[in-house]
Amino acid sequence: MSAKLSVNLNAVAMLRNRRNLPWPSVSGLGALALEAGAAGLTVHPRPDERHIRRADVPALRALIDDAFPDREYNIEGYPSAEFLALCIANEPDQVTLVPDDPGQATSDHGWDFIANAEFLKNCVSELHEKQIRVSLFCDPDASEEQIVAAAATGAERVEIYTGPYGACYDDSEKAAKELKDIENTAAYCIGNGLDMNAGHDLTVENIPALAKAIPGLKEVSIGHALTSEALIHGMGGAVKRYLDALGY
Repeated sequence: MSAKLSVNLNAVAMLRNRRNLPWPSVSGLGALALEAGAAGLTVHPRPDERHIRRADVPALRALIDDAFPDREYNIEGYPSAEFLALCIANEPDQVTLVPDDPGQATSDHGWDFIANAEFLKNCVSELHEKQIRVSLFCDPDASEEQIVAAAATGAERVEIYTGPYGACYDDSEKAAKELKDIENTAAYCIGNGLDMNAGHDLTVENIPALAKAIPGLKEVSIGHALTSEALIHGMGGAVKRYLDALGY
């Protein structure tokens, strides 16, 4: 089965926030993505609200509940008390926990699962009390010991950070090396019973090789590149291009 596509709406929200106006509509473009066949929507509400605002989170929950009840909602972010409360209040299907500093431009590294073992275990337990699936952001070259520690938190999935792989768009030799690291990490995940998502700088061109390298890949979360494609092909057209790349 092909990996599901979750459309990250952060870039849409960032464009909206350049002006104190309601367009482009985050919910409206989210609806277009779902109408075109995306399996879900992803948001990353940061404390400074520089893209997704807290008010967007319930609005997208309502969109999915009212018009697309068979699709998934993924909220990602650093698990502060405020973030966990926002997630619990909006009941996403999945929460992706990332080790971001509030000032980071974007997520750019995975968890040290060994150093943060108890912290993550407690966060996972809190979300599981509300029947929310948990995914943990993971370095593409994580060691087997790190993956063992990730599995011990109780999370169902990891999201493999694909930024280094995506950055090799003009260097096929380096891309192959980065992909080999991802393959090794995927093997450790499979051996420890963890399902896998992937995300960051994934494109129509580089997704097929990634999907082949990760057996049973569950989901890809794509925002920046897909939004860029939407400027050319429209949101519906961009989603369909990514679905084609995933093998639908």
